[in-house]
Amino acid sequence: MSKNSKIKPAPSIDRERDRAARLFNSGQVREAEVAFRNMLLKNRNDAFAIYHITLCLYVQQKHVDALRMIERGLGVAPGFAPNWYAQAMLFKALGRNLDALQSYDQALRIAPDYQDVLLNSGVLLREVWRHHESLERFERLLAINPVHEAALANCATLLDQLSRPDRSIPMFERLLQVNRRHPYGLGMLAYDRLRSCDWTDHETLAQEIVEGIRAGRKSCRPFALMAIPSSASDHGLAARTFAQDKFPTASFPLWRGERYGHSRLRVAYVSPDFREHPVSHLMTGIFQRHDRSRFETIAISIGMNDHSDFRARLEQSFDQFLDLAPLSSLQIAQRIRELEVDVLVDLAGYTSDGRPDIFTHRPAPVQVGFLGYPGTLGSQTMDYILADRHVIPPEHKASYAEEVVYLPDTYLPTDSGLKVSPNTPTRSECGLPEEGAVLCAFSHNFKIHPALFATWMRLLHQAPGGVLWLAARDGPMRDNLRSAALAHGVDPARLVFAKRVPRVEDHLARYRLADLFLDTWPYNAHTTAADALSAGLPVVTLQGDAFPARVAASLLHAIGLPELITTSMHGYEVLVQQLLSDRPRLADIKMRLGANKTTQPLFDSDRFCKSIEAAFVAMHGGVRHAQADLANV
Repeated sequence: MSKNSKIKPAPSIDRERDRAARLFNSGQVREAEVAFRNMLLKNRNDAFAIYHITLCLYVQQKHVDALRMIERGLGVAPGFAPNWYAQAMLFKALGRNLDALQSYDQALRIAPDYQDVLLNSGVLLREVWRHHESLERFERLLAINPVHEAALANCATLLDQLSRPDRSIPMFERLLQVNRRHPYGLGMLAYDRLRSCDWTDHETLAQEIVEGIRAGRKSCRPFALMAIPSSASDHGLAARTFAQDKFPTASFPLWRGERYGHSRLRVAYVSPDFREHPVSHLMTGIFQRHDRSRFETIAISIGMNDHSDFRARLEQSFDQFLDLAPLSSLQIAQRIRELEVDVLVDLAGYTSDGRPDIFTHRPAPVQVGFLGYPGTLGSQTMDYILADRHVIPPEHKASYAEEVVYLPDTYLPTDSGLKVSPNTPTRSECGLPEEGAVLCAFSHNFKIHPALFATWMRLLHQAPGGVLWLAARDGPMRDNLRSAALAHGVDPARLVFAKRVPRVEDHLARYRLADLFLDTWPYNAHTTAADALSAGLPVVTLQGDAFPARVAASLLHAIGLPELITTSMHGYEVLVQQLLSDRPRLADIKMRLGANKTTQPLFDSDRFCKSIEAAFVAMHGGVRHAQADLANV
């Protein structure tokens, strides 16, 4: 050996760990796994290596292998909280939510201030509808770190779901103080304020949101944007941004091009709303009318069971009714693939409790968006959207990721079997004055735009003794609307809030007491507008640009009353004035509405069912254009 030769020391364990950790943190996951496994060869009880091998397997979605590895790690180091955290994440990925919660709890027993565990367990608790426990986790995290962005966002969102605007709005404001560009934060604040009819800085906030969307920023979730004046193009941009961020297409589709050849076309409807809910009320008549000699129908329930009589009716409306809510989205998609579904229909989209990620796994050859979400999902995982030429005029198709298939009349189904009670309540029973016009607007409060409310107040000024009849909501909403009325010089007592009634038939009977239904803008009344027309109450609408602002116009075309459609706020106001001052004209419209219910297509459920069945057949046959002729069915 030369005297200049030196014996190089073996690399220390710390150096090996540092190198392996750097590989993992730089995204070289497979290389990192090899490095950690080499460490494990030298010490089979190396808890650090076992934990990180688990993470590598988790990132590669090798969940079963990762679970075996972390169980080994727990045997070696049961007091190491990150091991329990990793096990919880794996259980969650495998759809074992209760096991995941137990592992999260064990991690917190070891490390009560473990922020990642508090956050992720809070999210999971919310997903399994344990909202108050979820809120407690987020609040614990904020007590440790008051500027934790994810905790602020989750806490605010949960408070919003719990109808606590007094706490959620300040929480969203805190979030935006921490980061003005927190993903979707501007939209969450705007939407939460709208839900309470709190129009603080609404115009400024709305402008910032739309400018952000056009610049490609994550300024608003697609559903919240629907209550903000915007175009069909804006909605398409927001949806594409959201889909790419939250619901990327899975790498390995479950359906690989097979053709099943069933004797009946197998159609599955996916919804969290198979219960007392507007979507199910609209669709029940269609579910029951499907031609069972040609179609096999399956319900994939991904939401709560309210154990109502209506739920029981729904369960009897399908060939199969499957409650898959406890499963993960991947597990649900795998079950759908096993069922060999030909046409898979999403009735929720980006609405509350929807699971768009089911469709990203491509479990069926034909995937369709319909009804529950009035717009594009911006995702290539959806092949078609069912619409009509009023809600999506041909010139708007470029804003949709889906191929548009047009139904011949209106895209909104109705249940012609639903009857209006013959017993009309008195005005006094409903809290209405004995004299004066009654302008009804039973829409959700988040749909009331401040500019539209100003128009309603001008109409009350011009209708002495008249009242605005609104749906009863929470206290802050009523207080804010009364304050807004007073600011417009209108006695707040002229705002009457309708109480809830148990039976929908009795609710519909109340519409007979009103003179007109005032539609909302830029998010129209949908089910509520159909209810008003069903009860014989004319609807005046302001047609906007995007899908949700065009639904009432679609209904009015389908009932043969297009003269009730306006295209400007001024035109809307003038038309309502004219109808209130010209009673014979209003009476004629009501008479024609009553007659048209039996001659026009809006309330012809049999016709609608045949149209949607023709659409399913066309889609299954590979019709990839929007001009499929479905009118002659």
